[in-house]
Amino acid sequence: MMNDLIAASLPVRIPVRGGGAFPVRRIYCVGRNFADHAREMGAPVPTSAAERGQPVFFCKPADAIVLDGVVPYPRGTRELHHEVELVVALGADAPADELDPADAGQLVFGYGIGLDLTRRDLQAAAKAKGLPWDTGKAFDHSAPVSELVRAGEIGELASRSITLHVNGDRRQHGALSDLVWNVPEILHELSRLYTLRAGDLVLMGTPAGVGPLMPGDRFDAQLDDVVSLRGEVTGAMPPA
Repeated sequence: MMNDLIAASLPVRIPVRGGGAFPVRRIYCVGRNFADHAREMGAPVPTSAAERGQPVFFCKPADAIVLDGVVPYPRGTRELHHEVELVVALGADAPADELDPADAGQLVFGYGIGLDLTRRDLQAAAKAKGLPWDTGKAFDHSAPVSELVRAGEIGELASRSITLHVNGDRRQHGALSDLVWNVPEILHELSRLYTLRAGDLVLMGTPAGVGPLMPGDRFDAQLDDVVSLRGEVTGAMPPA
């Protein structure tokens, strides 16, 4: 048996309503999964299932998760933006071959609400040069997440909606029935590219209304009356 030679961090463990914790393995994120957000970002907007093409995926590091709601203003940016998203937590491994959408629900342990925080200036600069935009998405404290609620306690997702208030003003709101790709479809598409495992999180995309967060701003994200995430941006904006 080999002994660890360094004191590495343990996996992030998200509290689960009713007791226990969910250890996080990976974080997958879906881009442009609400048509109104794709439109506000200047991306093509599908008008039918046949025009959807392939979903856009990117990843965040698991240790980017914030559980206490405290988000230090990140280095390297002056345009920190909020994107409220449904969080899907997987409690079982996907089969080795391609996941059938009809079986996808069996993988889901529970749901939460979260923010895909974005360094928009860095993302925009990378896009303009045709470069990967990891620095705009995959940074420290970029994934505030609520506690998780078991799937059986939530019921039909399509009847639910997600909302974000900043300093008491509503910034974003979207019905989950308006997702371009629903949860089973996204899990199917992810399984064609990655081996999905228990402990994985999927952030399902954001509705229109993304915008800036400033030091001192307080945010309140909600999955209807099911679960909420409250927090604050701390620190100071870096000098210009």
